[in-house]
Amino acid sequence: MQGLHLHLDCASGIAGDMTVAALIDLGVPEAVIREALERVGIGGWRLQVRKVVKRGIAAVDVQVDTKKERESDHVHDHDHDHDHDHDHDHREAHAHHHYAEIRKTVERLEGETRRRALDMFDRVARAEAKLHGTTVGDVVFHEVGAIDSVVDIVATAAALAWLAPASVSCVSVAMGHGTIHCAHGVLPVPAPAALEILREAGGVMADGGVARELCTPTGAAILASAVTAWAPAPTGVPVRVGWGAGDAELADRSNVVRAVLLRRPEAEAAAGAMWRIEANVDDGSPEVAAYALERVLAAGAVDAWWTPVTMKKGRPALLLGALAPAEARDAVVGVILAETTTIGVRFDVIERHVLARDLVLVDTAYGPISIKVARDGGRVVNAAPEFEDCRRAAERAGVPLKQVHAAAIAAWASSHG
Repeated sequence: MQGLHLHLDCASGIAGDMTVAALIDLGVPEAVIREALERVGIGGWRLQVRKVVKRGIAAVDVQVDTKKERESDHVHDHDHDHDHDHDHDHREAHAHHHYAEIRKTVERLEGETRRRALDMFDRVARAEAKLHGTTVGDVVFHEVGAIDSVVDIVATAAALAWLAPASVSCVSVAMGHGTIHCAHGVLPVPAPAALEILREAGGVMADGGVARELCTPTGAAILASAVTAWAPAPTGVPVRVGWGAGDAELADRSNVVRAVLLRRPEAEAAAGAMWRIEANVDDGSPEVAAYALERVLAAGAVDAWWTPVTMKKGRPALLLGALAPAEARDAVVGVILAETTTIGVRFDVIERHVLARDLVLVDTAYGPISIKVARDGGRVVNAAPEFEDCRRAAERAGVPLKQVHAAAIAAWASSHG
């Protein structure tokens, strides 16, 4: 189920706890999430997971225990905020947290979980800074600083990092309308921070037809960070479905987020295709060029080459080309940018037809030599001695390389004539 397409349905809006619940219901192991919470010092024990039914839909409900205290906790308890309970009872938090404090806590995470969590919090911080006319460094979180919201973001980041979706889609998110009461007083719905987060990310909003807040700032940040296409679910085979419950009971619908994992045949075919990666270099040295080629191959390219080209104003230059599988594309691009003087790299997906190959060992007067045999179906279309085998045999025997090469071809022909 990892590496598939993820589609999020947000007809009832979205909040952090709803997202975590939907991803758990989808199949993300709770241990993955609890481990991330332990790493930031919050405690995986705070996560309470149970099954509920929301207007006929069986879903997972996630609550955060903010009543207990342990010496290991690094974020102090205070009342639930609107980012967690999604019932939009906005009680003012007793504790305030500066952004730098929260960021320092989240930075204890590692890898993709760390990147995703920081990206979500950064989005909320930028929105708050703009709304309050201050800088990101001076942002003080009220509701968002609550322990349950930190849990929501860290847990969601860990779950998404484990799923590693190839892409994420969402048609739109229901925002609601009316007013809310929060630490700053009465504010209009959509919540100003949530609206600003979606605006910055180019997200798509819908009213939802409900006179209350449906999309919280944390929910908006999750979508803004994760969604790669604001569009309907692509064509594909549904593999898993997860339902995440919000606390409120809505009069006309189930208060849930639905997460769907899809297997996309065309995406899998593209993943099996190769990426052609190219860069023009007109100011590099031969030594650097040779080293860059070695590094590109080491980064995962299946082939790489330099080609002489003529650029604008008649300048002679070199074209660095490489073929790389999808999983190595970014690494190869990074090496090209780091090891050459180019300031841009272009790439596209290409198709290729590769013959089946295997190695056959033949005996010669100079020792055994491997022959690389290429077949198209059951028909042999090419047979070539392995260069390194021939080179070593030639050096041992003190004869020309071409002599060993010819002997290997003759041995192959006589045994497969």
